[in-house]
Amino acid sequence: MTVGALAPLSASAAAKPDTVQQSLNALVHNDGLPAALATVTDRDGRTHNYTAGVADLATKAKVPVDGQVRIGSNTKTFTAVVVLQLVGEGKVALDAPVETYLPNLLRGDGIDGRTITVRQLLQHTSGLPDYLNKDEILSNPQRYYEPRELLDAALAQKAHFHPGKQWEYSNTNYLLAGLIIQKVTGRPLGEEITRRIINRVGLRHTYFPAPGDMTVHEAHPKGYNRDAADGSMRDVTELDPSWGWAAGAVVSTNSDVDRFFTALLGGRLLPAAQLAQMRTTVPADAVGPGTRYGLGLMSRPLSCGGLYWGHGGTIPGYETAGGATDDGRAVDIAVTMIPSAAARQHIAAAVDAALCR
Repeated sequence: MTVGALAPLSASAAAKPDTVQQSLNALVHNDGLPAALATVTDRDGRTHNYTAGVADLATKAKVPVDGQVRIGSNTKTFTAVVVLQLVGEGKVALDAPVETYLPNLLRGDGIDGRTITVRQLLQHTSGLPDYLNKDEILSNPQRYYEPRELLDAALAQKAHFHPGKQWEYSNTNYLLAGLIIQKVTGRPLGEEITRRIINRVGLRHTYFPAPGDMTVHEAHPKGYNRDAADGSMRDVTELDPSWGWAAGAVVSTNSDVDRFFTALLGGRLLPAAQLAQMRTTVPADAVGPGTRYGLGLMSRPLSCGGLYWGHGGTIPGYETAGGATDDGRAVDIAVTMIPSAAARQHIAAAVDAALCR
């Protein structure tokens, strides 16, 4: 079913079918996603933007080129970079226990801040349960959450495993990383991310929402959630991202996300020693075959050989996927609804095709 107009945006795409454009068209036509957007930086350093679908299901408005979206867990990479900058400055030690920075905070059933390290937070090997309750958030998406309230939800559960014994993705790890940043710097997390990353590499369309800010500031496609009961589409563009905070609050564009990962891999955000730590990975096959997780950074194999580095993110209304290679190729794809498992595979294939062409 066609959801809306499909619009190639570069001269080359208009002249002949482009693999990226075809992928986005298929996400709309075949997977039923309201809109898909992509920014690709090719082997020659040229950047192309693409859109498919509609920005608003009611008005059928066009998707804004390189529109702003909520980038969800890509935020974790921003948070990890700030922690690693603090490591480089001698203010945080990766293998120090969380207790060093947040004394007496982390206590629960099998949970002890004296036995969990900062590295294990960033690498998702802490064993901490996730605080996230998706049904509760979707039932009241404009509710504000304090970080300590979210932490309490995690500490009410039992540890999933002994620290360092396995890998399991948990937003609670990055909630604590954000609290460490605030404790060490004495400044709000959003200010540190803005000062240390966003302003430093010129991410002009990226921001960490202030408390109570539920809007997407610039031109953007609306984000939707499909109701499980009747299949209807609900506009969830305006939500309070406080529940995501250090794990998922950032708003950005595809081109800014590409710029961020390219700058990170190029050594513009971290000293070489800390970047090497960030790229030291453990298996994360639960994410996808061959996926490995470093410190807030994932590597995935490419069908044409080699790896790309990125993260990806999911938040009600939006999902983003992509990354960059060490030789400067980059892609970020955003869709305006959390996709099905099959659609998510199609997005991953589109990322691979864009980087391998």
